[in-house]
Amino acid sequence: MSSVYQINKGINKPIEFKGLYGQYIGWLAGGLVVLLLTFVALYLLGAGLLITVPLVFTLGGGLIFTVFRLSKRFGVHGLGKFFAKRGLPTYVRFRSRRVFTTLKTSGKVAA
Repeated sequence: MSSVYQINKGINKPIEFKGLYGQYIGWLAGGLVVLLLTFVALYLLGAGLLITVPLVFTLGGGLIFTVFRLSKRFGVHGLGKFFAKRGLPTYVRFRSRRVFTTLKTSGKVAA
């Protein structure tokens, strides 16, 4: 059975679907599930369809635009590297040199 959509996954290559790579596919799917649950919750709470449907479509369009923009800007692994770099401290302050002077005498090899 042939599919209309092609999912390209070669050897040692990340999964790609319509220009989205790896983790962004999961983020888009998770966001769409959250939007579906939001629609259901608003509908059950009695909000009118004239309010609920445009709201969900607007949020969905924003979600798709944002995920595609992040995928294009950061690529496959770039977003993880971006957040990892933001988590690094700007400097490290030591109040004593004892940490470094005892490395040679302890006999342990620093790896």
